[in-house]
Amino acid sequence: MAYADIFDYPLTLPEIHRYLIGLAVSRDSVRTGIEHELVPAGRLVVRDGYYALPGREAAVAARLERRERAARVWPRALRYGRLIASLPFVRLVAVTGELAMDNVRPESDIDFFVVTEHRRLWLCRALILGVVHAAARLGDTICPNYLLSERALALDDGDLYSAHEIAQMIPLAGLETYARFRQLNPWVFDYLPNAAAMPRDLRARPTARPARALAESALRTPAGTALERWESGRKLRRFRAEARGHAEASFTLDWCKGHVHDHGQLILEAFARRTPALAGDDGQGWREP
Repeated sequence: MAYADIFDYPLTLPEIHRYLIGLAVSRDSVRTGIEHELVPAGRLVVRDGYYALPGREAAVAARLERRERAARVWPRALRYGRLIASLPFVRLVAVTGELAMDNVRPESDIDFFVVTEHRRLWLCRALILGVVHAAARLGDTICPNYLLSERALALDDGDLYSAHEIAQMIPLAGLETYARFRQLNPWVFDYLPNAAAMPRDLRARPTARPARALAESALRTPAGTALERWESGRKLRRFRAEARGHAEASFTLDWCKGHVHDHGQLILEAFARRTPALAGDDGQGWREP
């Protein structure tokens, strides 16, 4: 609850169970603990089926408003996801960030996580930028800020923030690659042992498969290799210079992780401040840090 509160995000009971940190238990056990212990003791409050920390009931209205906004954004996100999935060398497209949690603010981007074929990541990224620019002309900001090649699916970002980002992502295309990605990152279950299943199934059917196969054949030539080398060379020089001093940003031939705002570290610091405040030195429960 303290982690979700950072995002002004009261939780339903199934969500509390799914994102329970470090404890593998049944949903019934979570329900019993909440309804018979935490709510009667005033450690949690419930409004319209959402649980919040005491004094944070107003966040329920904010979540409902953001959920309605998300419902309007999802059709466009599915359309853009379908376009990205149809591009050469794309093997997985998933929605991440605020839209994945239906927690969309007016300024929120549509964030995508993309897995590409090995040795074609930077060429693939260049093609994805075409979708980004097309979306911008329609008034939408899409942000494919995390790309991996199939050779780099096993991550070492073993912290709570990264575990949440992986468990929350919603695959739109490339379910086999998504399953392999989850399997190769078992450390996620150390943090969120109840979050094994997909949050929801919104797979969008990619279009133009014959055209994509033809384009991939053409770009697996020496000319395609030269294009990849040229694009990766110029972008790696630029992005590595821009990423200096940002621990969460990283760029190689196998990944493009454009997290230059160190958002994850800020979230973990906020969580560290909330955790002791949740219990309180006097045992009286939540106090605003």
